Amino acid sequence: MSAFPTRSLSTHMRQTSNAASSTGQSPALVARVNEKRAELENLKELRDLSAAVAAQMEALEQKLATLSDGTEAIAMVMNSWHNVLRAINMASAKLPKPKPEESAASEGAVLLPQTLVRIPTEHAPTVQAHADGEAQEE
Repeated sequence: MSAFPTRSLSTHMRQTSNAASSTGQSPALVARVNEKRAELENLKELRDLSAAVAAQMEALEQKLATLSDGTEAIAMVMNSWHNVLRAINMASAKLPKPKPEESAASEGAVLLPQTLVRIPTEHAPTVQAHADGEAQEE
């Protein structure tokens, strides 16, 4: 016969692992396994926290985009405001000046500027009610 044992390698490995488990694991190996489990838990917590930070950053990105759009709109209004004031000034210059006898008669009353633009108000209550309804829904 052969000088080598006749048992197969897998049977030998099974018997070795069974012997190790039956005698107990070394304390160093148990400590290392526990360290790895703790590290795994920390990594899972880090993953969850990172996902929460990423979601908050996406929400912040959307808010900043809205803020940027609003800033652009305000800049456009501010750029056109000079033209609005110039148009009001030009329109005011073309208005007839009050006659001296009219100004003497109305000294006790408050003089109001003449209306430059007339805005129809017949639909104002409907528009206001609609705006109030939207505000209450939010």
